[in-house]
Amino acid sequence: MRRNWRANRVIFLLVCLSVCLVLLAASVSGATAPLEGTAATPMNYLAGIFTDITRQTNSFVSDLTEIQSLRARNAELEEALARYQTELVELREINNDYRRISELVEYASTARDQEHLVAEVISYDQNALMRTMVINRGVRHGVARGMPVVTGQGLVGRITDVTANAARVMLVTDPNSNVNARLQTSRAQGRVEGQLTGNLRMMWIPLEAEVQVGDVVLTSGLGGNFPPDIQIGQVESRQREEFALNQQAEVRSLVDFDNLEFVLVITSFQPIDVSAFE
Repeated sequence: MRRNWRANRVIFLLVCLSVCLVLLAASVSGATAPLEGTAATPMNYLAGIFTDITRQTNSFVSDLTEIQSLRARNAELEEALARYQTELVELREINNDYRRISELVEYASTARDQEHLVAEVISYDQNALMRTMVINRGVRHGVARGMPVVTGQGLVGRITDVTANAARVMLVTDPNSNVNARLQTSRAQGRVEGQLTGNLRMMWIPLEAEVQVGDVVLTSGLGGNFPPDIQIGQVESRQREEFALNQQAEVRSLVDFDNLEFVLVITSFQPIDVSAFE
């Protein structure tokens, strides 16, 4: 049985070889050209399909690689942008601080008879009953109670409490604040008081004094609590009642109290107690 199976295999192999030789000879002689042309049409179509699939696959792989490369590049650019934005913010803050401090230094240079100390505002306490702030300079830096605090725009207030490294400033807008003042044009005397609304009002102006809107209000130096000629603000309006004994004027400070960051403490000024002469 096994011998017959082997014989059949040999016969089958010889037949296949014979057919292959015949087909090869026919192909060489050109006898199978029509058949080859007919069979080549579907084969070429299938080859075209496989070629398109291969091309699309290669394009997809290439696009995928490029997308991954672009994602990595985009991540690098985002990281660099975040770093540059942080640096830009820091540079802007440095520039703003430099501008503010430059304004203070410019103001200090005009007041050559005074000594100043730059301080940074570290907290606010502003409500209807109290308007104060805390600065980061204290006894260790030569700050004492009663010293005036100013900016390039005018009077801010005066020191009321001091610790080793900090001091509390009563703002000129505090309801408990009052500053002896005068009008720059007429030299009329009065007193600027803080209001519950946070505004300023100049009281006790003589009736005969001329009060002009826009007139500059300065410290007079009377009373010994402030040095003279520090700008407090400008007259916004005046009130002159018929039977009153004096005039009043609403005063607008040029200081932006809500956004103060740096101030100057006049360290060369010491308040004078004149109560003994009253």
